[in-house]
Amino acid sequence: MAVLTVSQLNFYIKTLMDGDKNLRSVFLKGEISNFTDHYRTGHLYMSLKDEKSAVKAVMFAGNASRLKFHPEEGMKVLVRGYVSVYSVTGQYQMYIEDMQPDGIGALSLAYEQLKKRLEAEGLFDSAHKKPLPAFPQRIGVITSPTGAAVQDICRILGRRYPIGEIIMCPVLVQGENAAAQLTGAIKKFDRLKCADVIIIGRGGGSIEDLWAFNDEALARAIYSCSIPVVSGVGHETDFTICDFVSDVRASTPSAAAELISPEEGELLGNILYFRERLNGGINAMLRNARNRLDAAASSKILRDKTEFIRNKQMQLDMLSGRLSGAYKSIINENKNTFTGLSSRLDNLSPLKVLSRGYTVVNMEDEIITSAGKIHMGDEIDVIFSDGIVKCTVNERKVSDEKSRL
Repeated sequence: MAVLTVSQLNFYIKTLMDGDKNLRSVFLKGEISNFTDHYRTGHLYMSLKDEKSAVKAVMFAGNASRLKFHPEEGMKVLVRGYVSVYSVTGQYQMYIEDMQPDGIGALSLAYEQLKKRLEAEGLFDSAHKKPLPAFPQRIGVITSPTGAAVQDICRILGRRYPIGEIIMCPVLVQGENAAAQLTGAIKKFDRLKCADVIIIGRGGGSIEDLWAFNDEALARAIYSCSIPVVSGVGHETDFTICDFVSDVRASTPSAAAELISPEEGELLGNILYFRERLNGGINAMLRNARNRLDAAASSKILRDKTEFIRNKQMQLDMLSGRLSGAYKSIINENKNTFTGLSSRLDNLSPLKVLSRGYTVVNMEDEIITSAGKIHMGDEIDVIFSDGIVKCTVNERKVSDEKSRL
């Protein structure tokens, strides 16, 4: 009997399983567990289980890139693929080629997943919504150039707001390249700043037809756009990610055109209304001014100027009297103050002291305050209140015996 290596055994079993037609195309239903997303390679690794058993499974990047939703732990799915052996470990596993959610469509699940994630990031918050301009001069339109939507938009704008300039950016609105073209159009308008408001939309259709408006890159481009964006996708019951992230959601493309355009007839009516109010206000001002002028012209002052002059003379006399009284009051007050200060100064004057019999002795322009500073033979000046006597010292007496000569 031949002895096999482990590699030979695994290869043999792999050959048997690969040759089994029943294992070449297998449809399997189960719950995802042990899910691993190798984001660098794009491969998805998992187990599929039911109440009693589990099987390993892998979905390579080429097949995984075509999924419209993101598989998650615990999700129930329907898969199609083949069963084979991974010869390195000798383990058989399911090689998944296609996957669909069990019980809900892949697009519906992908829509809910993306909506939940972007809402958590704040892309739908009303605080980020930009107000629409009241009178846009340039209106950007992003839609198919051949669909009914562009005809409805142009027809409504032409009827309601013909002075608005329509700047058309034709794009695909469904198909493989539609999302990229829609995103590029938003970014182009934002970069060139060539519109005051943007309408993006298309007519109704299935979720597959509207899927380009559920693109994540488009949602982020609308969120970052500095120009207000109005979404008019599908019918009133259709909702896309584009509707939630836009500044305003309109039920249809036609409704979007009505939202951003003031009606010309309404504008003209407002202009006429405000013109009447302006004319009425001006006429009222003119009437008031004319009445004031008539009253002034018929006043007694203008009819008899001498009375006006007499009144002014009386006012002048009254003010002159008040000024004179105030002047005299200030003079008297200052005079009393001066008299008081003079009396106090006179009491402190040296002459006042001398008049009471005191004298001041001065020698060589120095006031002598002590007998010890005078010597025999010094010439001194004795100052009285009414004159000066020059004297020569012949004798000196001091109270301190030590200072005697």
